[in-house]
Amino acid sequence: MSENNSAQNPVNLRLPDGSVRTFDGPVTGTTLAADIGPGLLKAALAIKVDGETWDLSREIVADSDVAIITKRDTEEALDILRHDCAHVMAEAVQELFPGTQVTIGPNITDGFFYDFARDKPFTEDDLAVIEKRMHEIVKRDEEISREVWDRGEAITHFKSIGEEYKAEIISDLPEGEDITVYRQGNWKDLCRGPHLPSTGKLGDAFKLMKVAGAYWRGDSKNEMLTRIYGTCWTDKKELKAYLHRLEEAEKRDHRKLGREMDLFHFQEEAQGSVFWHPQGYQIWLQLEKYIRTRLKGAGYAEIKTPQLLDSKFWEQSGHWSKFRENMFVVPDEVPSIEDDAPVVSDGSRLMALKPMNCPAHVQVFKQGIKSYRDLPIRFAEFGCCHRNEAHGALHGLMRVRQMTQDDAHIFCREDQVTEESVAFCDLLASVYEDLGFPEFQVKLATRPDVRAGTDEVWDKAEAALEAALKARGIPFEYAPGEGAFYGPKLEFHLSDAIGRTWQCGTLQSDFVLPERLDATYIADDGSKQRPVMLHRAILGTLERFIGIMVEHYAGRMPLWLAPTQAVVTPITSDADAYATEVFQKLETAGLRVKIDLRNEKINYKVREHSHAKVPAILVVGMREAENNQVSVRRLGSKDQSVLDLDAAIESLQQEGQMPNGGTEASS
Repeated sequence: MSENNSAQNPVNLRLPDGSVRTFDGPVTGTTLAADIGPGLLKAALAIKVDGETWDLSREIVADSDVAIITKRDTEEALDILRHDCAHVMAEAVQELFPGTQVTIGPNITDGFFYDFARDKPFTEDDLAVIEKRMHEIVKRDEEISREVWDRGEAITHFKSIGEEYKAEIISDLPEGEDITVYRQGNWKDLCRGPHLPSTGKLGDAFKLMKVAGAYWRGDSKNEMLTRIYGTCWTDKKELKAYLHRLEEAEKRDHRKLGREMDLFHFQEEAQGSVFWHPQGYQIWLQLEKYIRTRLKGAGYAEIKTPQLLDSKFWEQSGHWSKFRENMFVVPDEVPSIEDDAPVVSDGSRLMALKPMNCPAHVQVFKQGIKSYRDLPIRFAEFGCCHRNEAHGALHGLMRVRQMTQDDAHIFCREDQVTEESVAFCDLLASVYEDLGFPEFQVKLATRPDVRAGTDEVWDKAEAALEAALKARGIPFEYAPGEGAFYGPKLEFHLSDAIGRTWQCGTLQSDFVLPERLDATYIADDGSKQRPVMLHRAILGTLERFIGIMVEHYAGRMPLWLAPTQAVVTPITSDADAYATEVFQKLETAGLRVKIDLRNEKINYKVREHSHAKVPAILVVGMREAENNQVSVRRLGSKDQSVLDLDAAIESLQQEGQMPNGGTEASS
C-alpha cells in the first residue's frame, strides 16, 4: 500500500504495464511518480489520465488508467513543451515590453506562435533579446500552478490589468466551462493547460524563428497584431537537427532552384498556374513518359476526357454540394430546359471546369454494355483539372490551381477489389523505388462524419482496403474520419532526402459513385450489378511531384530525368570543330545535349553549367581531339575522367535509360 493522501475511498491507478497502484484517497501525478521511483519523478512532465493529459499537480479522485509522460513520449511531450515555451515567451515579452497584451498562442507543426498587441510591432531584431530572457525564466525554475476562477472575476481581473483580448476570450467561452488560469512565478495567463510543473522542466532546446503580422482572430476587419513564431524540441540535438533540415529545405526550395535552373515561373496574370520553360517541361515529358510506360505494362487503357462539363454531372456525383466553392463555374450560353440542372439569371446552364476526373471516367465506362468478363477495366488519364484555391494557399508547384493528375480508375467486381488493390500497391512501391523514394508510410483513412452511402457499404469498402494491405504485408495506421465523402482511402506518404514526408499516392474504394452515376455491368446470372470504382493515383499531380523531386534531389536530377543530360564545351576556340563533332554524336545517340562555344574561360563555363545542375560536362581541347577522347566532369565531383568518346557515349546512354521499362533516354 502506498502512502496515504486522505481517509477517503481508495483510488486504483492502472499503469501501462497492467500493474495497479492503490492509494487511500485522491492522488496527484507527482505523488504517483514519486511512489514509482525518484528517477521517474525527476523525468515526469505530465500525466495521462484515461487518455486525457493532465498537470502532475491535479488530483485523481477515481479509479483510472494512467501513464506518466516524460520526454521519451515524444509526441505528447512535444505538445506540452511547445505550449509551455509559448507561455515562457509571453512572460519574457511582458517583462521586457510592459503594456504589451498577449492574445492567443497555440502549437503548430514543429513549434508554436503567440500573437501580441502592441503599439510598435516587434521586429526580427527583438527576437534575440526575448529569447535571452526566456532562458533566464527557465533558469529561475518558476513553479507553474493551475487555478479555476469565477468567470466574472476573471473578466474583471484581466480588464483591470489592460488585457482586453483575454477578457474578450473569456466572455466568448461557453457558459459552464471552467475558467482556468495558470500562474508561472508572478506571471499568469488564461489557458486550458496542461503545463509542466515548473519552467525549469522546459530545458534550452528552443529558438524564436520569425515575426509576422496577423489579424485578431484571423479577421481582416480586426486589429493587426504581431505574431512571433518559435520552435521547441525535447533536447538540443533535436533542435540542431531541425534547424539543419530548415537550412537544407531553404537550399532545396523548388522555387529557388526553378529560377536557377530555368525550369518554370509564375506570374500575377495566371495565379496558381505554371509557365513551364523548355528545361522544366523536359522533366515533365520524361516523367509522364515513364508513368505511361508503367501504366501500359499494368494493363491500363489511356483515355482523354473534357475539361468543361455540365453541372448536372457534379450534382449527381455529389461534388457540387461539397466542392462548389472550389470549382471554376461558367455559364453555357445555349439555354436548355431538358432537365433541372442549375441555371443562371439569363436562363443559361452552368458548366464547370473539372476539379477531378472521376465523373468523366464513369461516362466512358457507361458507353456500351459491360460484362462481368470485361472487368476489371482500368482507365488512366493525365487529366488537367482546376481548383479554385485561395490566393494565400498557393505555394509554387506544391499548391496550384491548374494541375495534371496521373489519375486512373479501376472498375471491378466486388470480389476483385482486394486483388486490384494489392496490384496497385505493388505498382506504387515499384514506381516510388524507381523515382528515388524507397521509404513510404501508409494510412487507412476511414469514414468521415459527413458522407454518402450506408454504413454497410462503408464496412465493405474499408474491409477491402484493409485486406489488401494485410495481403501485401504493408504496415499501416488508421486515420479516423479522414476518408473522402464517397469512400475510404489509402494515403501513401513518401519520405524525401531530408526526412520530410509528402502525401502523394492514394487509393480510394468507392461503392457510391457508380450508384449515383448509374454505372452497371451484366453479371454471370444476367442481372445488372454496380461495379466497384477504385480511384487511384501514384504521383498525385505532376506539378507537385516534380516540385518534390527537385527538392529531394536538390536539383541534381537522375540522368534519365535531367532536362539537359550533358554539355559539350571546348577549352579554346581551336577545339570548336571537335566539340561540334562530339555534340552531334551525343545527339545522334539520343542524349539531351547542348554545346557551349562561347568565348569564355573554361572555369567560368563549368561553374555556370554546374550551377544549372547539368549532370555531365564534357570538356575538350586539342589533346582530346587528337585522341578522340573527352574529359568528363560529373556534377558534385571535383574529379574528372578522360574517356574515349565512344565509351563516354555508351556510359551516358546506359545511365540515361529510363528505369523499369523505358527504352531510350530522349523524348
